Amino acid sequence: MKIADVRTMLLSSPIPPERRWRSDFGSSVKSDAAIVVVETDEGITGYGEAKGTPLVVKAIVETRLKPALVGQDPTRVEYLWERMYSGSRTELALKYGHPYHGHNVRGETACAISGVDVALWDIFGTSLGVPIFKLLGGGVRERVRAYGSGGWAGPGAAGQELAGYVEKGFGAVKMRVGGLDDEDFPTRSVDRLREVRAAIGPKVDLMMDAHGALTARQAVELALRAEELRISWFEEPVVVADDLPGLAEVRSRTTIPIATGENESTRFAFQTILDARAADILQPDIAIAGGLTETRRIAALAHARGLVIAPHVWGSALLWAASLQFAAATPNCAIFEFCQAYSPLLYGLLTTPVAVGKDGFVGIPTGPGLGVELQSDLEKKYPYVETTVFPH
Repeated sequence: MKIADVRTMLLSSPIPPERRWRSDFGSSVKSDAAIVVVETDEGITGYGEAKGTPLVVKAIVETRLKPALVGQDPTRVEYLWERMYSGSRTELALKYGHPYHGHNVRGETACAISGVDVALWDIFGTSLGVPIFKLLGGGVRERVRAYGSGGWAGPGAAGQELAGYVEKGFGAVKMRVGGLDDEDFPTRSVDRLREVRAAIGPKVDLMMDAHGALTARQAVELALRAEELRISWFEEPVVVADDLPGLAEVRSRTTIPIATGENESTRFAFQTILDARAADILQPDIAIAGGLTETRRIAALAHARGLVIAPHVWGSALLWAASLQFAAATPNCAIFEFCQAYSPLLYGLLTTPVAVGKDGFVGIPTGPGLGVELQSDLEKKYPYVETTVFPH
């Protein structure tokens, strides 16, 4: 079996005004997805989501990565990862046994590699008639605990919003704090946290996410005031790439575990976080970090330090499915993010439901490859729109 073609399917979905959420990033008016499609000469096709700027990722996949992939055996996943990452220096990397990365392989290129990598694993599993987790060691769990992720509502509505997640079955929930509450920080964040804790009760795990919007000093102030509310983790108090020492400082000054990593790519970035003793929980995004191949390596690094992996799963149904395969095969992947925003690209792409059980767990798909099947005519149903404003 050989790779016959590699392309990128771009999708967009508008968000109706009444379903939009507003955070410190602004108001979301649409969601996009770049889905890498790898076709073989035997009729097997693999799919994988690639984060990043959709048009940029498409260009990288189809002009930079495709020439290195066409004609290759798609089941040689590790080799093809090295080929994409090291480029013309692949043979040197394999000869001497250490990385010889190509030019500009972080950022958008790592996102593109991520999508291709997942599509290759999808082909590999499909060709053998087994789910990906079987290829990754056979699996350690048949289902994974999930947490409801959202929590943008202001004072007076935050409690109701998060209590709604609990009513769906979630035993853990996450809300946004920090930059969202800039008008009266940190009091507004603390008040919203208190409101939510009162609404969900003492037994539900509560996490808070600052989107990297705070300075280390601000993050410490918020953490110290929130400790009494039994916060399960404080996510991205500061931006890792901008202030890694600050992140380590926050961790050293609070009893709340620190979680980070959703925007980082490759094991080398995560090794830096570990060396700085800056986090308790790592959150690689399979569509950013380097695909399943690289995220497994990141999980192994974390496992060696006794740290938990909680993958960032905010994207389309393809990222959701890949992350479930990863969770099934990874001993230290203890919990799974479940987006609670309006998201047709998550909830409307598959022929099977994307849902959480009433006990707060999600079952692992057991079909071949990613274990899921895409709806037909997705590019017609969700045509890509380049602008951030949809026409009426």
